[in-house]
Amino acid sequence: MSSQLTQIAIFTIVGFVLGATLLILSATIQRIFEICNPTKVKTESYECGMKIFHDTKIQFDIKYYLFALMFIVFDVEFVFLVPWAVIFDVSCNKLFLIIEAFIFVFILVLGLYYAWQKGVLEFD
Repeated sequence: MSSQLTQIAIFTIVGFVLGATLLILSATIQRIFEICNPTKVKTESYECGMKIFHDTKIQFDIKYYLFALMFIVFDVEFVFLVPWAVIFDVSCNKLFLIIEAFIFVFILVLGLYYAWQKGVLEFD
């Protein structure tokens, strides 16, 4: 038990030290290669080689954000169903796993229905 705790502590400390080292290295490299004399052209926004014809800080419709959020929710659903499918092959209690999966998918379908009723999936 003590050796496992020691290994976990060493792994955690090494992770924090490595993370801090990479942050410091990144900040140092940024300081070395930063823009020394910013001009109007260097600090101008770049849009595919075209001249800017309006303010770049425009507002966008919130429905795009909500649609992307819905995509992430259903993408995470797939991530949770893959381990379930792997365990399904080796488990002896398959009925419990099927019921569990149907409950999980049913909750997600309820969420999709709610989003549909709120108009998240409709674009005008």
